[in-house]
Amino acid sequence: MFEGLALLGQSMLTFAEPRALVYTFGATLLGILIGCMPGLSATLAISLLTTLTIRLPAGDAILILICAYVGTIYGGSRSAILLNIPGTAANAAACLDGYQLAKRGEAGRAMGIATTGSVAGSLFGIVCLAILTPALGEVALTFQSYEFFWLALFGVMMSGSITGSDPLKGWIMGILGLFVALIGQDGIHAHERFAYGDPNLAGGLSLIPTLVGAFGCAEVLTVMGERFKQARVYAVDSILPRISDVLKYWKTVLRSGVIGVYIGILPGVGEDMAAWSSYAAAKRASKNPEEFGHGSVEGLIAAETGDNASIPGGIIPALALAIPGSAPAAVLLAAMMIHGVKPGPMLMIENPSFVYDVVAMNVYATLGILFFGLFLVRPLLKILTVPRSIIMPIIFVLCVVGSFSIAQRLFDVWTMLGVGVAVFFLRRYGYHPAPFVLGLVLGDLMDKSLRRGLVISDGDLTPFFTRPISAVLAVIVIFTLVMSIPAANIAIRRAVLGIFRRRAA
Repeated sequence: MFEGLALLGQSMLTFAEPRALVYTFGATLLGILIGCMPGLSATLAISLLTTLTIRLPAGDAILILICAYVGTIYGGSRSAILLNIPGTAANAAACLDGYQLAKRGEAGRAMGIATTGSVAGSLFGIVCLAILTPALGEVALTFQSYEFFWLALFGVMMSGSITGSDPLKGWIMGILGLFVALIGQDGIHAHERFAYGDPNLAGGLSLIPTLVGAFGCAEVLTVMGERFKQARVYAVDSILPRISDVLKYWKTVLRSGVIGVYIGILPGVGEDMAAWSSYAAAKRASKNPEEFGHGSVEGLIAAETGDNASIPGGIIPALALAIPGSAPAAVLLAAMMIHGVKPGPMLMIENPSFVYDVVAMNVYATLGILFFGLFLVRPLLKILTVPRSIIMPIIFVLCVVGSFSIAQRLFDVWTMLGVGVAVFFLRRYGYHPAPFVLGLVLGDLMDKSLRRGLVISDGDLTPFFTRPISAVLAVIVIFTLVMSIPAANIAIRRAVLGIFRRRAA
């Protein structure tokens, strides 16, 4: 414990230098600006900044990405409150009460509440990140290829929950991501797969251009294809949060923080589900549930606490297991790998200080959203008046330049464009790109773990089901699959209710 505190203190001092602080506040401000613009996302912000920071030292680049991540999720609450349009999917729950407060002339109070909840949720998640990551890393040291195969498969299975009521579409996109990850030379014997004699395909599709295409190019095409009516921006009163609002709902903040971290740890769920789950839990526990959706302070603070607590929660499995908890965490994981950091069970042995570096980065990012959220409200609101016809072409140019800058290959630009157009059409039919990202990032781990396990067992599949941890993970994966099938879900629920009723009788 004392060693961890010493490493954390050293990390805090490392990022307290002027250059790091400039990166911190600059990236946080950029993230807030991106979050304020409806239609953009944290995944898009991290994807673009990964391409633009590729030449920076690893510590500086990852600091910028984490600060932009935190800033984007927080910044989306601005447009949710003032325009009733969530800046990111994670802020959709904030629209329900934040916009109603703004209509009552309390827009500043609503933004102060959102800032309070965001900071509290982020700090709670940071504490969990510092405590749970080393503990989970120690447990993961007992894992072998068999367990990692099931973990990766579980992450892909969770992609079915991202698309809401249709898990099949999520699985299709997750499997599509697995297929794209298999293109090129395999990681053990370097055999070409799905290359068809093309030397560019033999090298595989680069991860970052593919992600930029899925979330950058596709987002530009989607937004430019929609009609957008400039909404009314309500006047802002005092944004300093009331002490009574903070103290009155401390139980809501704590509950939402726990829910946010828990959902963040689950592979493939994400910040939007954390916000909605926290909101629903707060409504069930509230003494005034009828106020929710009509300007409830408790509902707003629950939603914003949950989504921000989910950010460190999603980083926990990314660092300890190399399994991202959300789509932005998946891009962040890819960026770490590009910069030579190897997340996973060996991280606490090979580079234990990095975990506390990430903790310190999140702390400074939280300080950044606190500063900008309280003292630069009115200047930041001007971004809401910028037409999409100006923003989107700039983003498209950054997508092209960023994809080319990584390896100076024109093929990467074509990859970005091809993936972007494909995902654009898939989105029109209800196929979300987030499961595709999970499959893409987890595909390499799943492929190598399966093949290494088969090599170790001499082709025997039995160890995948007989080792204790593997057996538990296999049961979880199979149960997740069965529960995602509506007919099976209903039948199991009825059977369980029948058992409880018979026992009660």
